[in-house]
Amino acid sequence: MPHLGKLEAAVMDVLWSTNAPLTVREVLERMPPQRNLAYTTVMTVLGNLLRKGLLEREPVGRAFSYRPTVTRQGAAAASLREILDASEDPRLVLLHFAETATDEESSVLREALARRATTS
Repeated sequence: MPHLGKLEAAVMDVLWSTNAPLTVREVLERMPPQRNLAYTTVMTVLGNLLRKGLLEREPVGRAFSYRPTVTRQGAAAASLREILDASEDPRLVLLHFAETATDEESSVLREALARRATTS
């Protein structure tokens, strides 16, 4: 998963928050007003995200609509995988995370690992 800049993350947030593909204009209209972005800026960001493989697009009249190719959760998991892969000792990263995980997070991890063990 490629790293996202702040504006890319904001655009992905807009796309993840809807269940329908959006045009450049629709993304721009849903961006926080304090951003005060130009249409061409949003178009460029969408193009960058498309090239990174995070979006797909389809023609809609004379424009394109964009939709994510990965869920928000999938993107977060891919970011964690990237961190682990880049770490000198991924075990230490996982151990530190386990020590800081909430009881609920620990429970979810235990359940997922148990399911994985039974399907392997």
